[in-house]
Amino acid sequence: MNTQFKKGVVELCILKLLSEKDMYGFEVIEALANLLFVNENTVYPILRRLTQQGLFTIYTKETNLGAPRKYYHLTAKGRKQLEEYLKEWNLFIKNVYLILGGDYE
Repeated sequence: MNTQFKKGVVELCILKLLSEKDMYGFEVIEALANLLFVNENTVYPILRRLTQQGLFTIYTKETNLGAPRKYYHLTAKGRKQLEEYLKEWNLFIKNVYLILGGDYE
């Protein structure tokens, strides 16, 4: 799969995951790894960039397993971006299905 295309899809998926609950970085990686074949080298740069853009805030939480974990929380700006990406994604998928001759509902 094209790397740039994959990064865009991963970004959308990260936003969607974090719209459902706050997660720490490795938790995001685990949620995506088996489905999209991504690793920390893909996910952490996206998390950093989206945080810098104001789509996430970060807080730390203590754990019994060692160092505190850094959790990502989707901001209102992040939710708005997710809505826009989902509209674009749905239109894109619909058009691809039309080109390929399949049905899209």
